Amino acid sequence: MSRGFTKEDDAQTPPIIPPRAALPPGTPNYVTPAGLELLRAELATLEAGRAQAEANHDNDTDRTHRLSLFNGRLALLLERLGSAKVVDPAGQPAGEVRFGATVTLRTVRGGKVGFERTFTIVGVDEADVALGRVAFVAPIARAVQGLRLGKTAPLPLGPGPETVEVVGIEYASA
Repeated sequence: MSRGFTKEDDAQTPPIIPPRAALPPGTPNYVTPAGLELLRAELATLEAGRAQAEANHDNDTDRTHRLSLFNGRLALLLERLGSAKVVDPAGQPAGEVRFGATVTLRTVRGGKVGFERTFTIVGVDEADVALGRVAFVAPIARAVQGLRLGKTAPLPLGPGPETVEVVGIEYASA
C-alpha cells in the first residue's frame, strides 16, 4: 500500500484500554472462589494472547499496538487480582443476606405485588445480570444486605419505590 493512504501518526496512537467493572474507592474487592477462578482463567487467556502477539512479526506497527493493548489489560487484571479478597459463601451466616447469598425477593408494595426475583450477590468482576449475578455494590444488593428472612426493604426501582420481602436465602458451598 502506498504511504499516501496511511496516517503518519497511526504508530503513535495509544490503544484504548477498556476499564474493568467499577469498584468504588476504598471498597474491598470481594470475590467468590468461583469469581477468583474466572479472573485466573482470564489471566491465562490474556497471557496466551500476548504470547501469540509477541510471536507474530508480520506487521510491527500492528504488533506493537496489540502488545500495548494486552499489556494494559493485563496490568488492570493483575491489579484486580492483587486486591482480591476471597469470601467463601459457605462461611456466611445462613439466615442473613451477605456476600455470596442467593436471595429471593417478593414485591409486597409498589410495582407488581407478588412478583419474585432471585439473584446471587457476587464480586464486581463476576457480576452478570443475565445470569442472575449482581455485584455487591449494586443498589439492589446494598438494599438487602444484612436483612434476615421475612424482613422488608425499600427498593428505588423504576418510576416509584417498591418494597420487597426476603423470602429465600441460600449459600452454595465452594
